[in-house]
Amino acid sequence: MIVVKLPKEQKKALVSSIVQYFEEERSETIGELAAEQMLDFMLRELSPYVYNKAIEDARELVLRKSSEVEDELYSLQRPIANRGI
Repeated sequence: MIVVKLPKEQKKALVSSIVQYFEEERSETIGELAAEQMLDFMLRELSPYVYNKAIEDARELVLRKSSEVEDELYSLQRPIANRGI
């Protein structure tokens, strides 16, 4: 399982965002501990999907760039005149 460890400052900012979300969007009050537990749960559940999607996107980018490089290399080739060989 992929475990995401966030820097303390980022985790604190996300916990604040979760608390604010519940207050503004759901008219509910949750404490920092509940928000941190929710964040930990979401990270555990979502991380593998997000990670795999990032790998898939990177793979597609590398393949596309590799194809572009291959095309560029072919365009650099010089024609060879047939001298009766």
